[in-house]
Amino acid sequence: MSVMIGLVIGLVLGLTGAGGSIFAVPLLMLLLGLPINDAIGIALGAVAVSAFIGTLSNWRAQYILWVPAVALGLGGALVAPIGKHLGNQVPPILLLIGFCALAFIIAGIMWRQTVTAPGLANVVRSGHGDENDLIQPICRFSPEDQFDTSPKCIAALTGCGLVVGLLSGLFGVGGGFLIVPALLFITQVSMRQAVATSMLIICVIGSIGFVSFACSSSSTVDWLLLAKVCVGGLLGMLGGRLIADKIAGPQLQKVFALALIAIAAITLVNKLINGVI
Repeated sequence: MSVMIGLVIGLVLGLTGAGGSIFAVPLLMLLLGLPINDAIGIALGAVAVSAFIGTLSNWRAQYILWVPAVALGLGGALVAPIGKHLGNQVPPILLLIGFCALAFIIAGIMWRQTVTAPGLANVVRSGHGDENDLIQPICRFSPEDQFDTSPKCIAALTGCGLVVGLLSGLFGVGGGFLIVPALLFITQVSMRQAVATSMLIICVIGSIGFVSFACSSSSTVDWLLLAKVCVGGLLGMLGGRLIADKIAGPQLQKVFALALIAIAAITLVNKLINGVI
């Protein structure tokens, strides 16, 4: 079962360029009976490993933009341990309710995108797109094709990283569903570059969050479980990247959104009925 959960993480990562921890946390709780804090820690570790593998291929293809990756990733890495610490102080039931609320919001954003901008669903899912399809962003490229390093640009990227890092540490989400839209809004990059850069940031923030979890005196890492989830994640990610072009599109994104709502709702109801968080 743990390998299957890893497959879900990797499949979402391979198809979307975003972390699958938003699915992994409720699945680990629902199917394996893990407490929410343990589920968050395992999810962070598994997503970090899967994102690292994906980052290697993007690195070779030279799709990663290092200035936004460092600025956003550094902001997230600084705050992720704080988020994890706050998560340890919050009553588990409130943490679960907060996680489910975040899941519902992300699902709503995904569904809305299929209605208002269905073309983006094809691009994000497959990792392809028009490299010149740019928006009017805060950060721009210079005539020499150098990325903007102005204080305004760096501050915007770092601020976004702080928000993503806090959510990552608090709820165990890699933040990919937030990072890709943020990069497209803030920076003058293509969709492919945003997805590739996002995967590196997920790897960094997820790793810091997991290290914070592993070093916590109140947490004990089940390394065998983590290894099984990571193996599943690797297989799922590779499989997702192979089939992405064939099944990409708004309908797939709607399926992800509905599945996310269903899993989060079932997990919340199950825990409330059983009275065990």
